[in-house]
Amino acid sequence: MSVTVRVPAKVNVQLAVAAPRPDGFHDLANVFLAVGLYDEVTVTPAEELRVTCEGPDADQVPLDRTNLAARAALALAERYGREADVHIHIAKDIPVAGGMAGGSADGAGALVACDALWGTGASRAELLDICAELGSDVPFSLVGGAALGVGRGELLTPLEVGGDFHWVFATAVRGLSTPAVYREFDRLTEGTAVPEPVASPELLGALAKGDVAALAASVSNDLQPAALSLFPELTATLDAGRAAGALAALVSGSGPTTAFLAEGPEAAAGIAARLAASGTCRSVRTAVGPAPGATVIDAGTGAGGRN
Repeated sequence: MSVTVRVPAKVNVQLAVAAPRPDGFHDLANVFLAVGLYDEVTVTPAEELRVTCEGPDADQVPLDRTNLAARAALALAERYGREADVHIHIAKDIPVAGGMAGGSADGAGALVACDALWGTGASRAELLDICAELGSDVPFSLVGGAALGVGRGELLTPLEVGGDFHWVFATAVRGLSTPAVYREFDRLTEGTAVPEPVASPELLGALAKGDVAALAASVSNDLQPAALSLFPELTATLDAGRAAGALAALVSGSGPTTAFLAEGPEAAAGIAARLAASGTCRSVRTAVGPAPGATVIDAGTGAGGRN
């Protein structure tokens, strides 16, 4: 008896960040695009909650109750008055601490998997509410596709996407802490007038039309200067991707993974090969977006299921 859920990585094609609020968070205009790099989260009944992990950089994933997957199971169990007595196994393929929402993906995956295993019958609104409690990126990991996130990024509006977009992702030799990047953003913008975050009409139009050139011209990330300040070596990776023919190059979210938009699959393969040979990054992956959100791919003999 087990349930396995596949959940995608994301790239932020626009990340507009406001000055910090009194609670320390930042209002955002965050345009998410899910891409076809996936973690798989499997939950199985157990005597007590435990987490295991395999895959690239699995040794960097916390296996205690701070893990978002464990927190998701606990939150759903508390809401439905039961024990979170499951073994959560994470098969990782999304870069760890890379700005691609790998931890958030695991949280959304565990939530959907536990809901199916336990047959709680939670509504999508309830699941999204729990996701928002877990973290700003977790709701999008549940939804997938493309969406505009406002507030802290957790208030989502689905977006139309008129075609596929081909990406190359370069992972870095070390991770970056999202809170540290936001603190550096605050330091760099202190004393300046930070505009209110607004989604770019040009970018939304490019997504809707599936226009890769227009999307390349309109991607942006307000956290990129902060990420480069903390990790200046990323500049060489961005330069190498541009030199390899990328239509656009940017830090993904809070980094340090860098994202390169390609004209098509053949261009993506060529960019990936040149980046891999450049010596400026640890590894290189290609992926296509949009991708579906958290999806049950093996329901075993769980009490219920949801796709």
